[in-house]
Amino acid sequence: MSFVEPATADALVTVLLVEDDHGDAVLVQESLREMGLPYDSVSWVRSLSDALAALPTVRPRCILLDLGLPDTVGFSGVHDLVGAVPDTAVIVLTGRQERDGSGALGAGAEDYLVKDAITPAILERSIRYSLERKRAQAAQQQLLELSLGAAEQARLERGLLPRPLLRSGRIECATYYRPGRGDAVLGGDFYDIVEIEDGTVRAVIGDVMGHGPDEAALGIHLRVAWRAMLLAGVPDELILPTLGRLLEAEEAEHPRFVTVCDVTIAPGAPMAVRLAGHPGPIVCDRSGARYLELTVGPPLGVRVPGTPEWPLSRADVPVGSSVVLYSDGLLEAYSSDPASDGLGIPELVDAVGRGAADGRPATSWIQTLVTGAPVASVDDTAALVLTRRA
Repeated sequence: MSFVEPATADALVTVLLVEDDHGDAVLVQESLREMGLPYDSVSWVRSLSDALAALPTVRPRCILLDLGLPDTVGFSGVHDLVGAVPDTAVIVLTGRQERDGSGALGAGAEDYLVKDAITPAILERSIRYSLERKRAQAAQQQLLELSLGAAEQARLERGLLPRPLLRSGRIECATYYRPGRGDAVLGGDFYDIVEIEDGTVRAVIGDVMGHGPDEAALGIHLRVAWRAMLLAGVPDELILPTLGRLLEAEEAEHPRFVTVCDVTIAPGAPMAVRLAGHPGPIVCDRSGARYLELTVGPPLGVRVPGTPEWPLSRADVPVGSSVVLYSDGLLEAYSSDPASDGLGIPELVDAVGRGAADGRPATSWIQTLVTGAPVASVDDTAALVLTRRA
């Protein structure tokens, strides 16, 4: 019989024996040696204080602890050792007349053995089972910590999602957001909606190149900066240039580009749109849907010398109509040929038209617009529908 398993150093068990009786200690040490443990893998001390002092040096994987030590009372030795090395298996050794073995389990020990009945086979089985229980407990604790950490991360990310700021009721909004990473709440896409004091509604949707945690963080920075500039009264024509400078400052070492669609819907006026490398909005009502062919400027982070950066375009959005803003992930889901120039725009326009055909509110069909797409996109996906009411 050999307790030492081949192939890995982890199989070698270091045992700390805490026993004040010389005869009992010799009995246990002989049983350990018959199990196949090398002589130098077993350390013997006579008191709890000596055991605590030896822990940093011995670093045992298993502790055999006599309950009747001169410097312990009741289960104090178990409590002290479990508290000092919680990942180490503690096995209690009791006398035949002692009735405290089962109580030691409640104090944190993994097992208990009657010293007079110890044999190499019984001792080996107890040590093996105790070590496995400790491994299982450690794995369960790690899973719990990972689960709690993931839940905390999800709560943090949900708190960073935008809350539409609408006051007058002239514009209704419906939103959909799905990150490309299955374990995330936020991706590189971002959106926001703000109604300022004069009743003008501003909306933005953007797509950071990539869809990892760094892109998600950058998207949050840009969205918060966009909202802060609106609430601070920054002129519309300065918002995209300022976001571009922020992007350059944040991504100086690892340049990225960001596409943006910035929309303004003022009372009694056509919709104003600025596009930075982003696909144009779709306007829809009961009669159908149409893609707005607008002038597109370069993405943020891309400079094109000699051309106006982000020209202003206008389009009529009658009362009762809706404007659909979306990210590239939705286009990919509707693209029958990813290599084509269309990138799924005609298919997406048809799907929007079907959703709006019966006059239902956008909240009832925006999710179907994404989940009913012919292709499951692996990219981040964001969609935003603004409906103009009387």
